[in-house]
Amino acid sequence: MEILKKDEIRQVVRQRYSQIVDTRQSGCGCAPGCCGAPAVDAASISRALGYSPEEVGAVPEGANLGLGCGNPQAIAALKPGEVVLDLGSGGGFDCFLAARQVGETGRVIGVDMTPEMISRTRANAAKTGHGNVEFRLGEIENLPVADNTADVVISNCVINLSPDKPRVFAEIYRALKPGGRLAVSDVVATAQLPDAVRQDLALHAGCIAGASLIAEVEAMLQGCGFVDIRVTPKEESRTFIREWAPGTNVADFVVSADIHAVKPAVRS
Repeated sequence: MEILKKDEIRQVVRQRYSQIVDTRQSGCGCAPGCCGAPAVDAASISRALGYSPEEVGAVPEGANLGLGCGNPQAIAALKPGEVVLDLGSGGGFDCFLAARQVGETGRVIGVDMTPEMISRTRANAAKTGHGNVEFRLGEIENLPVADNTADVVISNCVINLSPDKPRVFAEIYRALKPGGRLAVSDVVATAQLPDAVRQDLALHAGCIAGASLIAEVEAMLQGCGFVDIRVTPKEESRTFIREWAPGTNVADFVVSADIHAVKPAVRS
């Protein structure tokens, strides 16, 4: 069987999420109602993923696209004055929430590879006066930020989409300040995915086919130098993952997880 090429995967992911901006249909994105179903209730989805009603109502109109597989805000423990970097910022939902927590003395940088997403989020930031949020076009394998920039890196169901995850984790390590932390919600594999799933481009764009085994995620993080690594699967997430690919058994192989890790502080 032909192995999918990295650029082929990137192109289908970029195309699918560009369409989401215009149609607000998830395609086979990380949300229920995929594969051409009608537009979904983004607020209801976010509440099901662990966001409070107050959080859901606090972001600019159009920022919440109902994507994701968890709530990285819940494990990030953000503090006033911190610099936050959001990988795959999409409509800006997590960025705008993070901006509220870090306050005017803090800063939030969202990175997304989809020009349509960046245009939307920049317009929302300007319209709503979010002066401590900025959005940059770029790939998470080559982050457009300087070394030692962020106190915290967050991401919501995006790293699984990358065909070069070791590079992503290495870039996160580079971008974090010494002592900085990673707080991510993502899909991981609890069993080896069948080849037919791995080769399905729609399931790559749908946050399933690119999932790494938990042990592989831990090994990649360790290889970069991270410490205090915790990958915590959430078994209850299989319920909504089944809705991403109706009629399949993909939920037997993947689950949403909270991923936490720390870049060691510089020793004196």
